[in-house]
Amino acid sequence: MSFIHLTIFIEAPPERVFDLARSVDVHKYSMTSYGEQIVKGTMTGLMGLNDEVTWKAKHLFRERVLRVKISELKRPDYFADEQVEGDFKLMKHEHYFKPAKNGTIMIDQFRFETKKGWIGKLFSQLYLEKYMTRLLTERNNMIKKIAESNQWKQFLEK
Repeated sequence: MSFIHLTIFIEAPPERVFDLARSVDVHKYSMTSYGEQIVKGTMTGLMGLNDEVTWKAKHLFRERVLRVKISELKRPDYFADEQVEGDFKLMKHEHYFKPAKNGTIMIDQFRFETKKGWIGKLFSQLYLEKYMTRLLTERNNMIKKIAESNQWKQFLEK
C-alpha cells in the first residue's frame, strides 16, 4: 500500500481551514487544470459526515470517475474521505488540523492501493505516488492561498 504524508502551515484559524478543506467548490477550483467536475452527490458547499460526491476528471491520459464519502468527521480537528467507487483498490484520505501560533498546521495522510497486483505496485512506486503527491500539494497550496486572503469568504459565506 502507498502512503503519502504532507504537512503545511496556514496562517488562518483551524475552523476556516477545516471548512475550506471539505468544500467541494474549493476542491473543484484547485483542480481546474484537470477539468474536475461533479457529476453526482454534494454539488456545492461543504461535505458533512456520510456525504458523497462523484468526481469526473482527466488524469493520466484518460477520463476517470471517483466516488468518495466522508467516513469520519470531528470539526474542526479531523475528517476522512474514502473511495466508494473508482480506479483504486483502496483509497483513504485523512485530514488533520492542529491549532498553532498564528494559524493551523494541516496534515494530509493519503493511503491507496491499485487494483493491478504487482504491476500496480510497481506503477505506484515509479510514478503514481509522485503524481498523487503533486495533486495533493497543489490542492493544499490553494487552500493556503484562499485561507490566508479574503477570498475564503466567497467559499464559506454563502
